[in-house]
Amino acid sequence: MKRRHFLKHSSAGLLTILGAQQVVAQKKYVPKLAFSTLGCPEWSFEKILEMAVQNGFQGIELRGIQKDMDLTVSPLFNSPSNIQNTLKLCKKAGISIVDLGSSTNLHWVDAQKRKSNLDEAKRFIDLAAALNCPYIRVFPNDFPKEQSREQTLQAMIENLVALGDYAKNTSVKVLLETHGQLVYVADILHVIQTANHPQVGLIWDF
Repeated sequence: MKRRHFLKHSSAGLLTILGAQQVVAQKKYVPKLAFSTLGCPEWSFEKILEMAVQNGFQGIELRGIQKDMDLTVSPLFNSPSNIQNTLKLCKKAGISIVDLGSSTNLHWVDAQKRKSNLDEAKRFIDLAAALNCPYIRVFPNDFPKEQSREQTLQAMIENLVALGDYAKNTSVKVLLETHGQLVYVADILHVIQTANHPQVGLIWDF
């Protein structure tokens, strides 16, 4: 084979290989988009799904429905049959529920406040499991003046581990959002690395 023929055919083959690799890479790394219902507090669930489909989204984070922030008491999810009906609506629309946003605060040392917040998060974990939703979101959240900084950080860690333990027999992970006063990298790393739980992760609020 003459040199120019060799270069022509080898170049064509290389382009074919590179093109094939690009297609594989594109298929492997196609990003999926979701939005939070925090931005549409007046919309019905049906309108949320409709707008998701129309605008090319694949998922939604549920952070309240029509200003009802406790999803566990929403008519959409307050019984097994209602949960199934809601899942059917999502399947028909081709939209996944990717996260449930709770209002749980993990900073409390006070036993009653601590229990109230953990109980809420546990209800969200149960609901996420029923919805085949992979994540719930919780807040760290603040540094109350009546508690020392060390006490508050320890409470965040202990409460996060307690929720991770509660979720360990499910496919649900508990995500700690960088929110409130827990925004410095050293504090965030201290909480996450000390908790060191397979059912716990981090969601970065940019």
